[in-house]
Amino acid sequence: MVQVLAGIQYRAREQGAKITDVSLRAVCDGLRRQRAVSAVTADPEQITGKAARSLLRAFARRARLALADPAREQLADTWDLAVFGHPGGLSFTAITQPWLREAAKAWAAEELPRHRGGGAAKVREKISATVRLSESLRCRDDRGEDPQVLGRTDAEAFLNRLGYLESAGRISRYQRNVLCRGTRFVLTGIRALGLTRPGQPAAGLPGDFTVGAGDIPADPVRGEPGRDLPAGVMNQLCAGLDSLEPAEVRTAIAIAIDTGRRPEDILGLPLDCLDRDPDGAPVLVYDNIKADRLSRRLPVGEATADVIRAQQARVRARYPAEPVGTLRLLPTPRANPHGRKAITIAMLGDRHRDWAMSLGPLLAGDGAEIDPDRLVPYAYRHTYAQRHADAGVPIDVLAELLDHRDLNATRRYYRVGEERRRDAVDKVTAMSFDRHGNRVWRHARALLESEHARYAVGETAVPYGTCSEPSNVAAGGGACPVRFRCAGCDHFRTDVSYLPDLTAYLDDLLRTRERLAAAIGGIDEWARADATPAEEEITRIRRLISRIKGDIADLPADGRARIDEAVTVIRKHRAVSLGMPAVRPAAPGSRALQ
Repeated sequence: MVQVLAGIQYRAREQGAKITDVSLRAVCDGLRRQRAVSAVTADPEQITGKAARSLLRAFARRARLALADPAREQLADTWDLAVFGHPGGLSFTAITQPWLREAAKAWAAEELPRHRGGGAAKVREKISATVRLSESLRCRDDRGEDPQVLGRTDAEAFLNRLGYLESAGRISRYQRNVLCRGTRFVLTGIRALGLTRPGQPAAGLPGDFTVGAGDIPADPVRGEPGRDLPAGVMNQLCAGLDSLEPAEVRTAIAIAIDTGRRPEDILGLPLDCLDRDPDGAPVLVYDNIKADRLSRRLPVGEATADVIRAQQARVRARYPAEPVGTLRLLPTPRANPHGRKAITIAMLGDRHRDWAMSLGPLLAGDGAEIDPDRLVPYAYRHTYAQRHADAGVPIDVLAELLDHRDLNATRRYYRVGEERRRDAVDKVTAMSFDRHGNRVWRHARALLESEHARYAVGETAVPYGTCSEPSNVAAGGGACPVRFRCAGCDHFRTDVSYLPDLTAYLDDLLRTRERLAAAIGGIDEWARADATPAEEEITRIRRLISRIKGDIADLPADGRARIDEAVTVIRKHRAVSLGMPAVRPAAPGSRALQ
């Protein structure tokens, strides 16, 4: 009776779940008929009604947790990870060798406290790798039950088995590497815990029974990851965002689009997650759950702040009596009487996928339909990063925005941008000109690799183009011997991406000439003559602009469009604005991607 009362109190007060009198009566009647001394030992299948059986299982689970402790749980072959503060369970039943099963349990008990949140999945992943090792050892005559007789041959048999499974298409290279690393981690941990000493489960396990770093195949070299969503798809998603329900899911997706935070970071937001910096601009305060870095601050736009404030108002209307400090920004609508539980990642993913698929075919810029498997909330983090990479944001700034400590993690996003930029450089370099306006496209292909390198280190050393004069290049473009009279120097070369700069330079020359030609007293003629732009320079720049425009005009419409797109990419990398790109304009109701 105590267990039933405790279960009722927990479900009603803590979980906010409704318990009908019919279900409760069926549970009590069933317990009496079975003469059960505990809800844990009662058979749910003898209870009448699906709801009543579910209620009994909930009572039994609550009673088991109240009576359980980690030391006792470790004796079982199947663990309820709630005892260790983690969701789900962990089973060792598929590991048939007693020594390996007990050693794996000891390793898991040591490893679980080192993980947070969903980190138990990493432990579960490595136990799954140990299961694969157990399967391989069962092929021995003694089924691998004596650790003292194992050796390098058995480790190689396990590795060869994984290689066969990959070649047969039953596992991927990625899965093969995960299994190799997981097995290596567990075997190393078993030895580090002293479990191979006399009297321990793996006593006598030879040192050559291991998986070394050299045994793990190289990861395949991938091309562009493609985990970011194309601009066309983002426009469609943003345009239909108002139809996403419920409001908590819609708000979570809007925040993901605008800020690039991980789904677990967004779902963990407290109600009072919005702050202001000293200048009065809005700041999102969140916890980086994966890295365990708390109270991180990310500048956001007013449009994002408006989305958060609207959700805050909905939460306060729903929980008017609850303290603000205990409420979640995105509380789950079910079994949540105090607003302390957020919606789950599973709910977020399911609702987001159903909504995205309901919008009809989502087409990229080339008209191809996007793979539905890419439509996951985490893709918005990649899209956020790619948007900044394409805008030329330096890697250290992007790492700060993504809250990365390791720049190698951030470089994944820049690799995408670099390939796109390389394609743009190819197109633009093919329309290069010397100072006389002559096309140098015949030499462009041979220069492409050096051109890529030049763009990678800062694009240009001089205004309006590139310079190959040795002393100027050595000085980073700051030591031109002719004081940047580029139109009169054979070391100068330009391309179509500099056309706006050349046009602006010509306008400046003409304005300067007219201003100096006016009656301005107090200027010696030699000074006026030196400051006045030379007619030859104006003529040379005008001819160069005319030649570039003429060659562009000779291209077909699709060729001009490709050149325009390439120029846009190149110029973004040449002149970087570190402002925060907005996915939606500030105007209310508009969801177009900028």
